[in-house]
Amino acid sequence: MLKNYFKIAWRNIIRHKGHSIINIAGLTLGISASLLIFIIIQYELSFDTDQPNFKNIYHIVTKQIREEGMNYNPGVPDPATDALRIDFPQAKVAALNSSYGSQITVSDNNAGSAKDDKKFTERVGVVFIEPQYFDIFSYKWVAGSPSVLAEPNMVVISKSTAIKYFGSWTDAVGKALKMDNILNLKVGGVVEDAPVNSDFPFKVMVSYITWKQYPKEYDYNREWGSLSSNHQVFMMFPNMTADNINAQLKTFTQKHFKTGTKRRLIFAQPLSLLHFDTRFGNTLGDHIMSMATLRTLSFIAILIIVMASINFINLSTAQSVGRSKEVGIRKVLGSTRKQLIIQVIGETTLIVIGSVLLAIVVAKITMPYLKNIASVPESISLFNTYSMLFLFAVTLAVILLSGIYPALIVSGFKPVLALKNKITAASIGGIPLRRALVVAQFAISQLLIIGTIVAVNQMDYVNKADLGFDKNAVLIIPGYTDSLSLRKMESFKQQLLQVAQVQSVSFSSDAPSSDNNSSTNFSFNHAIKDKDESFNTFLKFGDADYFKTFGLHFIAGKGYDVSDTARQVVVNETFIHKIGIQNAENAIGKTVSLGGGAALPISGVVKDFKTNSLRETIKPIVISINNKVESEIAIKIKTNNLTKTVAELQKMWETTYPEYAYDGFFLDQRIADFYQQENQMALVYKIFAIIAIFISCLGLYGLVSFMAVQRTKEVGVRKVLGASISSIIFLFSKEFMILIGISFVIAMPAAWYIMTGWLQNFAYRVSLSVWVFILAIVTSMFIAWVTVGYKALKAALVNPVKSLRSE
Repeated sequence: MLKNYFKIAWRNIIRHKGHSIINIAGLTLGISASLLIFIIIQYELSFDTDQPNFKNIYHIVTKQIREEGMNYNPGVPDPATDALRIDFPQAKVAALNSSYGSQITVSDNNAGSAKDDKKFTERVGVVFIEPQYFDIFSYKWVAGSPSVLAEPNMVVISKSTAIKYFGSWTDAVGKALKMDNILNLKVGGVVEDAPVNSDFPFKVMVSYITWKQYPKEYDYNREWGSLSSNHQVFMMFPNMTADNINAQLKTFTQKHFKTGTKRRLIFAQPLSLLHFDTRFGNTLGDHIMSMATLRTLSFIAILIIVMASINFINLSTAQSVGRSKEVGIRKVLGSTRKQLIIQVIGETTLIVIGSVLLAIVVAKITMPYLKNIASVPESISLFNTYSMLFLFAVTLAVILLSGIYPALIVSGFKPVLALKNKITAASIGGIPLRRALVVAQFAISQLLIIGTIVAVNQMDYVNKADLGFDKNAVLIIPGYTDSLSLRKMESFKQQLLQVAQVQSVSFSSDAPSSDNNSSTNFSFNHAIKDKDESFNTFLKFGDADYFKTFGLHFIAGKGYDVSDTARQVVVNETFIHKIGIQNAENAIGKTVSLGGGAALPISGVVKDFKTNSLRETIKPIVISINNKVESEIAIKIKTNNLTKTVAELQKMWETTYPEYAYDGFFLDQRIADFYQQENQMALVYKIFAIIAIFISCLGLYGLVSFMAVQRTKEVGVRKVLGASISSIIFLFSKEFMILIGISFVIAMPAAWYIMTGWLQNFAYRVSLSVWVFILAIVTSMFIAWVTVGYKALKAALVNPVKSLRSE
């Protein structure tokens, strides 16, 4: 019996090729898109879940209450590690301190000079780490053991790093490495590489005690008042809830922070939230993914599946009219309603299974391009237990969603009416439902169209926004601040200035806009000692040419004089406004004491510039000289012959600093990297808006095709009575235009709510103009009219004699 059902189902699919192709195309596109989104979501949700103690591990973080709002820092003060061990004897505690942009040098014993050594710049993945870290986190050791990290000047490296440095991992133990031309390290162990879904992709792990022995070089500070995002602590609590842990950590904060406890609180962040908590960023791993983004992706996947199912329902119910005689005969011959339902569900099952198989092929082909819309590795697999379960669930859901209603309609035909061919689209009912489904379909399309327009406009605004400084053609070369480099700095700067294409050179801690959030307490204009202002000021350090190189604009005063030490400071507009000074000229000569240091006069006030990404407001800034941290070389270059100039500058660097690797980059590209996730989301909106529109048009085309067949005689009669082609086209399109208008009324408030929420992520953002919504409705109307108009025009151009004869 089942074989007979599927045989007839196959014949019906073949008989109605056009509608079958439309259904399969829509379902294939919808299922493949949702499958790819599922792969992204599954990958992001899998981060760190491979750790056996995943549910019991906590990241100890800091919340600071400031006048400008709450500030969250993933670090804790350096002395907190030992204090946590004493106050929480039941827990395991491990600390690490990350090092960014470290250079690892592998000496070639046969080389004649330093320039022949192998040098590797590791932007991320270098940490000073306690051996207790491996009591909390599970790693597979292929050589050595965690105990080696109890000794100074010892290092553990990952397997791939060992191969990169030495050509093989098997004999890496015992080899020597040099870090930042400061630390002479010995390899004591090798571990397997962290999985791609880990927030701890460490490559070089130096013993924590080594960090303590170099406090000046690596900013080790025993003061409780110091705080750096580099120094992080993880704890493992057996059988304790987060609320209980945080209650104890509040007591810990009050105990150890003798002053300012109302402004700082240490609390526990579950490891399960580490990858998704945007308050802290991800200073250790590759990227962070907000839960809001994952919810948006899930929402889009569901919408796309629903749209494809709507197509199926609409076309199947409309097409059922043509099957009335078949159903009538079957009922007369004894078929029950249950048997007819099974037959229709069988047809649906065949189409859905075929669509799923095609969807897998489409997803497999497009997998290599997935990295353009999400931070997923190329090695990620399409096939795993969860993706197969997802496909099974989607297949079952689509079969039920798409098959039940058409099956009930077909099985409900009365045999007498069916055999007399009295079944029509109107008589079977369901027209209100089909209209509602078309409205739902275009509401989804318009929601995605509006989202696309807003996201593209916002990212265009971000990319073209006036940052308050010149980011173009500024080459940044990360340098080093050891004594050898410091001695060469000024002579290297003069060499650079001799190059015809170089306009200006500056040594600085970082560019005007960066992810640096270094801040300090301060007193203003000879205030009482220890009487700080109610807010912290953020710091940037640069030499006297910093302002010229980055094109910062002075609204009062001037830059500070050339000097090796800080004698003056420059502040921004936000700084003086928060102090209470409205006229910038009145700030000149006033003094600022940073962190309890000497009182330095303000020599100038610069126009506000964007200090971080456009997600954040402009911070109060103090710019001063501190050559101990001015490790970046900024070179303003003329825009012609950029490639040749960069090659020349690289050669000069390698000649002057043979002991250091060249790792230059352009500032505008680094700033663009701030918005990688937002740009990816804008691309997601574009792609899925196109998919939604395409699926809607497929369904619309199918419905209009069915209408054209059903109304062949009516069109012929109208033409004989003098109806024009335009009136025939209007006949077909007017209902759909009304339905699209209704869908716009539904989509508009939903889109406004969703995109207003998304724009809240940016301190500087575009407004939701009425033109965005007008463009969305006009686009939808135009696309629908083209889709409907094409088929309506074909129907209108048919010779009425032929139309009437066919009836």
